[in-house]
Amino acid sequence: MERVMGGGMLPVVLTSLGVVLLYRILVRLRKGASVQGAVVVITGASSGLGKECARVFHAAGARLVLCGRDAARLQQVVQELTASSANTQKQTHTPCTVVFDLAKTDTVERAAEEILKCYGQVDILINNAGISYRGNILETHISVQRDVMETNYFGPVALTQALLPSMVRRCSGHIVVISSVQGKIAIPYRSAYAASKHATQAYFDCLRAEIERYGIPVTVISPGYIRTNLSVNAVTGDGSKYGVLDRTTATGWDPRDVAREVLKAVRQRSKDVVLAGPLPTAAVYLRTLWPALFFKLMSSRARKEQKPKDE
Repeated sequence: MERVMGGGMLPVVLTSLGVVLLYRILVRLRKGASVQGAVVVITGASSGLGKECARVFHAAGARLVLCGRDAARLQQVVQELTASSANTQKQTHTPCTVVFDLAKTDTVERAAEEILKCYGQVDILINNAGISYRGNILETHISVQRDVMETNYFGPVALTQALLPSMVRRCSGHIVVISSVQGKIAIPYRSAYAASKHATQAYFDCLRAEIERYGIPVTVISPGYIRTNLSVNAVTGDGSKYGVLDRTTATGWDPRDVAREVLKAVRQRSKDVVLAGPLPTAAVYLRTLWPALFFKLMSSRARKEQKPKDE
């Protein structure tokens, strides 16, 4: 047996490892698919990460359909994008806008029809819109848990399922969802938000497996903290606005950098991308490999905070 491993199997193993390593290098180096002319739908496009994604994909030549609740703010984004591309030689397209509230799932079907009327198809759907939460479970009304779930989970699910048949008929398209590291690990005083993102991760993992046969990739992107107003606009246990820019949010990723990573993930048809620092990334692995220690650390964190406040 030792002779076989030493003289016969070892070179084969080393060769196989070399092939795997080369493949991974080539994957990282590849430019990926172009989004020039692709119809890209972005929810929550009037501010934060959604607005930055609009900038990045517009500059890349995509035909945008910007979605949000405020028509005036969406139109302002359109004007900014049009002005930014006025002096560029690269071909760009004036975005369309569709106004609707993702949390009101009974309106999503109509919104999907309007989206499809813009260009007749959807090539890339970026489910970005969402709301955060800060609260103690003991003091949080069940209606708040439902409201967060409506926006962060049922809304993207409803829009995806409304647009998916048109992609399946063409055997073409790409579904993207902006989840969160908290869709992989749960931290104290974020129950509604973490629960909605865990559900999102599970649903789109299932979707990826089910529609792979149609050539439609599904990308789940899980960022850590991003410098947006997400914490300011977060809801609390009684449904009121949190109104505080957390320190962790204020020092988080630049949304422009995250938007560029979203474009990169789309081009490379990545399946699951975590965009976080060393500690959150390590925590994701710790939750799987050493759950007892992870739970102990989270309990300690909860005791130190005692109430939802800046981390």
